Amino acid sequence: AQFTLGNRYAKGEGVPEDDEEAVQWTRKAAEQGLAEAQFNLGNMYSKGEGVLEDDVAAYAWHNIAAANGNLNAKEAKVILAKTMTPQSIIKAQELSKEMLKKNPKLLKK
Repeated sequence: AQFTLGNRYAKGEGVPEDDEEAVQWTRKAAEQGLAEAQFNLGNMYSKGEGVLEDDVAAYAWHNIAAANGNLNAKEAKVILAKTMTPQSIIKAQELSKEMLKKNPKLLKK
């Protein structure tokens, strides 16, 4: 339900388009371990939709979504890495680890 709400706000389906509201609902679903929401949240950070553009955060969310089996996230991670410095990629990988430590529910078993 949270993920569906996030998509509706992102696209303006039945509600006013609101990128910040979309991010909130998508984040709630992502924090529950939904790989598709994690992938979408990574895209939001990559494009600066509803949040400040942040390739490190985008990569971190794609990394977690990829660990949950999302093939789109695996591809997005490779594409994003081409525009990032090695230091930024390391920072993003460390961020992923910190996020997982704080919220183990990010990974579905």
